[in-house]
Amino acid sequence: MIPSSFDYSAPETISEALKLLAAHPESKLLAGGQSLIPLLKLRLAAPEHLIDLARVPDLHFIAETGDVIRIGAMTTHHQIESSDLLREKCPLLAATAGNIGDVQVRNRGTIGGSVAHADPAADYPGALLALEAKVKVIGAKGGRELSIEDFLVDALTTALEPGEIVTEIVVPVETKGAGTAYRTLVQPASGFAIVGVGVRLAASGGKISLARIGITGVASKPYRARAVEKALEGQAPDAAVFAEAALLAAEGVEALTDMHAAADYRSHLAAVETRRALEDAATGLA
Repeated sequence: MIPSSFDYSAPETISEALKLLAAHPESKLLAGGQSLIPLLKLRLAAPEHLIDLARVPDLHFIAETGDVIRIGAMTTHHQIESSDLLREKCPLLAATAGNIGDVQVRNRGTIGGSVAHADPAADYPGALLALEAKVKVIGAKGGRELSIEDFLVDALTTALEPGEIVTEIVVPVETKGAGTAYRTLVQPASGFAIVGVGVRLAASGGKISLARIGITGVASKPYRARAVEKALEGQAPDAAVFAEAALLAAEGVEALTDMHAAADYRSHLAAVETRRALEDAATGLA
């Protein structure tokens, strides 16, 4: 299908983009278009105005600042996957980006667009939750910073207020000796995760001192598997411990049922992929 007609603007500064948003409150931001363009073509979205952020240089960057890495909202999945800085200092995010869609999607899609779209089967939330990432946004009243947990409200719903733009994602520089992994079972046609699990582990004295696990695809909102984290901390990082703890991966979660997987199957897959991700992450522990 052909999208309905719309006006188009390509601002070159964040300030200009904010003014356009204020002037056109029913507009849509274009940040890669890998979700929005299909919606337009199917006429599931019909904005009167598109504001393309591709020409805003202040949204394109990957930079280390102290103990965190800041990633501009318009940074593509390919740039994240191939960044030497992220591969060395935040390998979980780089590995997750490499799982997204196909080459064409990774070349065009952006981290800010993905996070703002909040698809419950997107890959990034699994990693960003495990990383305890922050999301920076800006609007007419100024900027603010939210945890990724607070930012993701529900399926296709975020804490963004009208007139706000995601400007950057902030992730920690990974602790030396930590182990990370991302495991996913994808729906073959779309590439979206039926289940995706991001894991960070650290150990001290032969015991797990830190466990962070983010799960996407299972529920209407990606979530931290805190029951698994609690079961792991203070335990030896071995296969038996991982298998038992992973059984809690969907505890307290209302799993989705759709044409790709029933709720009980998704819950089972959450446990399976969590165990596998834990085993993968443990190989990197020092």
